[in-house]
Amino acid sequence: MTAPIPRDIPDLPAVPGPPVLLPAPVPATAVVAPARRPTAAVFRVLIAVTAAGGVALELLVGSPARTLSYFSVQATALLAVITFLSATRAWRARRPLPPAVTGAALLYVVIGALVYHLLLAHTTPPFSMTGATTAPERWHAQWTALQVLHVLVPAAAVLDWLLLTPAARLRLRQAAAWLLYPLAYLAFTFIRAALLPPSDPSRHLYPFLDVTAHGYRGTLANALLLGLGIYALSVLLVALDHTRPSPTRHRL
Repeated sequence: MTAPIPRDIPDLPAVPGPPVLLPAPVPATAVVAPARRPTAAVFRVLIAVTAAGGVALELLVGSPARTLSYFSVQATALLAVITFLSATRAWRARRPLPPAVTGAALLYVVIGALVYHLLLAHTTPPFSMTGATTAPERWHAQWTALQVLHVLVPAAAVLDWLLLTPAARLRLRQAAAWLLYPLAYLAFTFIRAALLPPSDPSRHLYPFLDVTAHGYRGTLANALLLGLGIYALSVLLVALDHTRPSPTRHRL
């Protein structure tokens, strides 16, 4: 026999509402698998090839030791490696490189381009990576190398960032970390100048970092102003990254 049903059934507790989901730093790739992006892969391969070609051309027309000491050459070589790795990941549907890495590569080539056009392109005597005392002729090797390093590659890198890179991935804390390489490069230029003989024409690579002309106090002041400009550009890059539309919804 079954037990009798009680006449007075106690009130059941109220059903609680749906639980509140707390935000968790889980990347979208942990839920949705990355997709192949052939357009981004092809474009980034072209950027990498162009950047490597510009560095190679500059090495052919100048001294390799001197050429590789320039900031814009080092930044372009770094961009070539980063964009090639990004291209292979986009082609194979793998997770993209960390935004801090790709953002740094973009920042450095843009810095090289801005410094060239604002501070070096119209100097007297003309700026040259080969030590030439005359301005390079248009469409010759040296002129072409300068245009590739300071115009074509930076413009292509900015287009890749605007059209093929997810938005709102950069963080303000990365802006300070990006200053480490320019600081290391400044120390490198001082050590390099101290090791070379005073008669070497390539002792000072940039006129605003010429200790002989400005002294250490003036050179450090120029470096401080340049560092503040780099940090401001880094903050601007992060701010623009959070205001621009994201292009990845189209799976390019």
